[in-house]
Amino acid sequence: MLRALPVLVELGLTIFCLIDCIQSPEGAIRNLPRWAWIVLILLFPLVGGIAWLVAGRPTRDYDGEYVSGFPAPARRPRREIAPDDDPEFLEQLGRVNTEHEQTLKRWEADLARREEELRRRGEEPPER
Repeated sequence: MLRALPVLVELGLTIFCLIDCIQSPEGAIRNLPRWAWIVLILLFPLVGGIAWLVAGRPTRDYDGEYVSGFPAPARRPRREIAPDDDPEFLEQLGRVNTEHEQTLKRWEADLARREEELRRRGEEPPER
């Protein structure tokens, strides 16, 4: 079993690198075209696989998008803002609350007007 371990590692590396090369976006592969990397990985499994991982595999920026070139551009990820720290969210929340309050006041005024009309006609308003 111990003698088969290097062969299994080489086979696993070759399969991984081959699949990774095939699935990578064409414009993101570095240094060589895709077909050249595939040939290199298949003809020289260990060296080709290591070369793919070091010099051919696309780098990823902070968003998970592929970036061609080496190294990936140094960009800091955008910091997420909690809702209670976001002034736009708080302003929107205030507008929504104001709209709800105005709607409730209109409904209450409409209900009071209807009850008053029922009293004038001599009918008893329904219980709330």
